[in-house]
Amino acid sequence: MSKKDMQFKALVDAYYKSLYRYAFWLTSDESIAEDLVQETFMRAWRSLDSLQNEQAAKSWLITILRRENARRFQRKSLEYADLSVDELEDQTHSFDVSTDVDAIRQALYKLSDKYREPLVLQVVMGFSQEEIASEMGLPINTVATRLRRARLQLKELLGDDHIKQGVNRRGL
Repeated sequence: MSKKDMQFKALVDAYYKSLYRYAFWLTSDESIAEDLVQETFMRAWRSLDSLQNEQAAKSWLITILRRENARRFQRKSLEYADLSVDELEDQTHSFDVSTDVDAIRQALYKLSDKYREPLVLQVVMGFSQEEIASEMGLPINTVATRLRRARLQLKELLGDDHIKQGVNRRGL
């Protein structure tokens, strides 16, 4: 096994699950999330020589994944149909989630991207505010403000009942 192969295997082993979780939070679709992660690792393999600092691998992979997600919308031409809300199919997930987790997920999807993305980077990916600022190209004060506003909006969306029942223990 070559040095490049071993380096790539170490990246996949270390970051596959985290990247998949992040991709799923971005897309809300298991198969699209899987495709994004696969495309991310394919691009990472091609550009592995450009990774100078292995400490930056997590941010590097997240950047690739975010760009792949953006490309997904650039390539796609949407087809529109006139449907009433009653005609839309319920697309609940095939896996079983608790009421609290489902409530959090639904509330997160109601947040605008500018609030949801830094919150997901922090809670799901474990990024610090400094890492989020670097990843998103924002000043750290902006990230701190967006995180605070995201949490306040989530509390408002979830209501006092969920907060009292311990949803807040999940890091939100």
